[in-house]
Amino acid sequence: MYSKLNINKKTKGILENSLDNPISKEDALYLMKLKGRDITALLITADLKREMVVKDNVTFINNWNINFTNICSGTCGFCAFKKDPNDDEAYFLKIEDLVKRAKNACDDGATELCIQGGLHKDIDIYFYESILKNIKAECPDVHIHAFSPMEVFYGSKQAEVPIYESMKILKKAGLGSMPGTAAEILNDDVRKIICPGKLSTDQWKDVVTTAHKSGIKTTSTMMYGHVETLEDRVNHLEIIRQIQKETGGFTEFVPLTFMHEKAPIFKKGQANPGATGVEDLKIYAIARLIFHDYLKNIQVSWVKLGFKLAQVGLLAGANDLGGTLGEENISKSAGSNYGVRTELNKLEEIVKDVGRTPALRDSLYETITPV
Repeated sequence: MYSKLNINKKTKGILENSLDNPISKEDALYLMKLKGRDITALLITADLKREMVVKDNVTFINNWNINFTNICSGTCGFCAFKKDPNDDEAYFLKIEDLVKRAKNACDDGATELCIQGGLHKDIDIYFYESILKNIKAECPDVHIHAFSPMEVFYGSKQAEVPIYESMKILKKAGLGSMPGTAAEILNDDVRKIICPGKLSTDQWKDVVTTAHKSGIKTTSTMMYGHVETLEDRVNHLEIIRQIQKETGGFTEFVPLTFMHEKAPIFKKGQANPGATGVEDLKIYAIARLIFHDYLKNIQVSWVKLGFKLAQVGLLAGANDLGGTLGEENISKSAGSNYGVRTELNKLEEIVKDVGRTPALRDSLYETITPV
């Protein structure tokens, strides 16, 4: 397959072996540094492995995001969404208003609600419980995908209850799954720069593994392109792989390219201006070769990449386009120019244009229906 590409002998050996065996950290780092035609070979290999693992379906979901407050005590240097309580643009939705938005979304066909918010001083785990109970009372069949590991960590601390007890409370109230955000880069030296005050690497791992052991699946993410090294990216992927081998609780991996334009750390000259398009594609491809059968679903974020590069990502190892999204405010605040909502037929067009099969899925990838 690689003979006419005229690629490096070492690259050829790694890629040929990767179709049968997950690549090592050392090989992943080597692939992160590829140039020229070797990159083409990497993308082709990842696409072949994607076909072996998940066939030709490209999945997406009809969902809706609700950010219930932008008031936050956090100090994340990449966040332009946060507002202080006295800011003119600060808001905190009443639960009845949040429920109205949820009901409207469900009436319009959303099967998943993604709910997150800032770290407000009046929020604790029992507030999250109230959100879940009130929405479920109006929309009993909707899947609620809510509350990042940071939110759960913060809410537990506010309520003075252990993480495992918080998971029981949230699951009983109707939580279906959790976003695996707040991971950023799982390296504490990096985190001291980009998100001081946020939960540590070990604390993030504890929250997600506790969720998995409580029967609550989560996504997994990595935000890259700011201050981290290539080694940091590879180590992050390895942490995700090891957790997945232990718990099997991740439903998908979502690479999140750093939106630099309005990020405070970029404005201060402390961060790089995001990743290049080639780096984005390498992340998708290398993630596919690291995760293999352990973590089958890799999602491209059209909000962050735009539809054109997201489409190319589907040829580099990815198999999921996320969802219709609705009120996606966090990326928009950070400078994303690609909108906050799309329609199902737009996602279908993107998939069909690359010769793949568009398919609606549920939140846990348990039901996949080609369309």
